[in-house]
Amino acid sequence: MKIKLLASLFFCLSISIMNAQKVIPLYEGIPAGSETWTWDEKENTQNMFNTKIVYNVSKPSLTAYLPNPSVANGTAVIVAPGGAFHTLSIESEGIDVAKWLNSRGVAAFVLKYRVVHSTTDDPVRELMGKMGDFKKLDAENDSVVTLAMRDGLTAVKYVRSHASEINIDPNKIGFMGFSAGGTLTMSVVYNGTEADRPNFVAPIYAYEKAIIGSTPPSVKTPIFVCAASDDQLGLAPHSANIYSKWLAAQQPAELHIFEKGGHGFGMRKNNIPTDRWIDRFEEWLYLHGLIKEVKTKIDDRDDYWRAVDLRNRSDFGFLNRYKADNQKLPVLTEKETRVVFLGNSITEGWVRADSNFFIRNNYVGRGISGQTTPQMLLRFRQDVLDLKPKVLVISAGINDIAENSGPYDENFTFGNIQSMVEIAKANKVKVVIASIHPAFEFPWRKTVQDVPNKVIRLNERLKAYAQAQNLVYLDYHTPMKDSRNGMGKEMAADGIHPTLAGYKVMAPLAQKAIEEALKKK
Repeated sequence: MKIKLLASLFFCLSISIMNAQKVIPLYEGIPAGSETWTWDEKENTQNMFNTKIVYNVSKPSLTAYLPNPSVANGTAVIVAPGGAFHTLSIESEGIDVAKWLNSRGVAAFVLKYRVVHSTTDDPVRELMGKMGDFKKLDAENDSVVTLAMRDGLTAVKYVRSHASEINIDPNKIGFMGFSAGGTLTMSVVYNGTEADRPNFVAPIYAYEKAIIGSTPPSVKTPIFVCAASDDQLGLAPHSANIYSKWLAAQQPAELHIFEKGGHGFGMRKNNIPTDRWIDRFEEWLYLHGLIKEVKTKIDDRDDYWRAVDLRNRSDFGFLNRYKADNQKLPVLTEKETRVVFLGNSITEGWVRADSNFFIRNNYVGRGISGQTTPQMLLRFRQDVLDLKPKVLVISAGINDIAENSGPYDENFTFGNIQSMVEIAKANKVKVVIASIHPAFEFPWRKTVQDVPNKVIRLNERLKAYAQAQNLVYLDYHTPMKDSRNGMGKEMAADGIHPTLAGYKVMAPLAQKAIEEALKKK
């Protein structure tokens, strides 16, 4: 398909001031596939998303945001906003991203791609009415995803063919997108040719099921993947799958999955760590030579810890982490046995790495990354007692030793675990006390000394307590430790968080302990 060459337009753009923009139609006349589309593009600012959105896009376009020539570095990025292929979140996932890129010397092009026709003036409400049935929504979106992919490929080809006019390197053209825009990003890179394939990509909380294609390109194409574990649409595993495919293809890949941030965080400021995802992207761009310097100074990263501190002060136990999930759990029958695993990132990671183990056994994982025993004790009622389990598996203590919420006091940690046991027993819940996993050092806090012995000493106390209370002690430490009383890479790549192979060692041990607990009177 031919693209109109507008040399005079790009001459004007090349001398434009920073953040000036010009709308560039992607096609001459009506694009193929939209011949019967008679509606016009509209904007909406009063909606449930609380942001400006664009809808009824029938004439795809690029809006160019060019950096000041004094800082321009030759890199360009096409930005695709999200909106479930019904709307485009044009500000926090488009314009705001473009302006940030400009500040780093990168030319940005916000893509308005074709979306499903909205029949009302409140397209967000219209969309939300469809979100309860993703299978039906996917079917409705199917043909439009193909058209949107064409728009994305055309956009890459357009920017590359005009690279000299806007002073960019044709081999430094990236494509990034959010949610549906992330789906579009991956469809473009999977289906691109030399003329229209981006040189690097950044899918942010992408929806994988609607992606067209699945084979990474054979040429080097770095990828930056980002999402949040508590994504309301459950898309964090989709990002992990994309990363795994890139890794398997021996392509440069970086993955960031934040504990909290939900779906659609974009450039919004929520005073949580996801506010800083764009700084990780900046560092990644620098790593690949796509920008000349990292403007985010080390001191600025204190904001991360301030955000963590803010959450600890406003919601120390992270009480809302599983609120929605708990409400979705089915009501138990008298014959059913529910088992709750209460823990930290090791438990949370287990559910992600081997979800079938939990589903087929009616096990419920309630792990939260980074949590210490006082935080678990605080959420004990809602994440354990209210779920009516017959057995509770407590895996706690490693983050206390890591000093995640203050200096480590063995007696304090042990006392918190005792309190959890006593509350469980008072509510007729059988308890399994799991050992702390082997650990030689903490990658995030290497200043903590004598880690292996601290783990062993606390495990000895937990084992003795379990025996005295006629409880089951679940020993992960002995079969998983190496010669240093840590965990080797086959068990835990970072020495702390088990690999799938590590979880496969844990699974039969946990099942045996649970069966033993059920037999106790």
